[in-house]
Amino acid sequence: MDFRLDRSFYSRHVVDVARDLLGKELFFHDHRGIIIETEAYRGADDPASHAFNGPTARTEVMFGPPGFSYVYFIYGMYNCLNIVAEPEGQAAAVLIRGVRLVDAPFRKIKGPGKLCKEFGITREHNFLDLTVEPDFYVLDGPPAKNISVTPRIGISKNSEIAWRFVSEDCD
Repeated sequence: MDFRLDRSFYSRHVVDVARDLLGKELFFHDHRGIIIETEAYRGADDPASHAFNGPTARTEVMFGPPGFSYVYFIYGMYNCLNIVAEPEGQAAAVLIRGVRLVDAPFRKIKGPGKLCKEFGITREHNFLDLTVEPDFYVLDGPPAKNISVTPRIGISKNSEIAWRFVSEDCD
């Protein structure tokens, strides 16, 4: 039986959530993928976070309850999926950077923009509660093995912090 991750899973420190999302299954309508790459962002003490300077219309979701989707648009062409973590008011989120497709297990989608394009995730899917949405959630799965921890990529601020997690060995 499949078990959806509940709010308590996401209510922990964003770094723990980012690491523990590896091996879990992202479900969006007809698309399914095992999460193989994530990055953590924490507004309170992370200048690379969108929420570092406080709440805005764009980042309001990051300050809300954990387990919500935060989808933003970058470079005028890519949507990126994040999942809000930590207790309400803490402003933290995990960027989902890559998955291995369930229906094509040898096919990996690497890059948050490519993932959203493949799955059809857009800004219309921002601020959705993944703990209750019928067609957008994360299922529990076995813990990931052989996790690599590296600095985050594609950012200029706080880029030395090792808050990127990768596991190619997710079953």
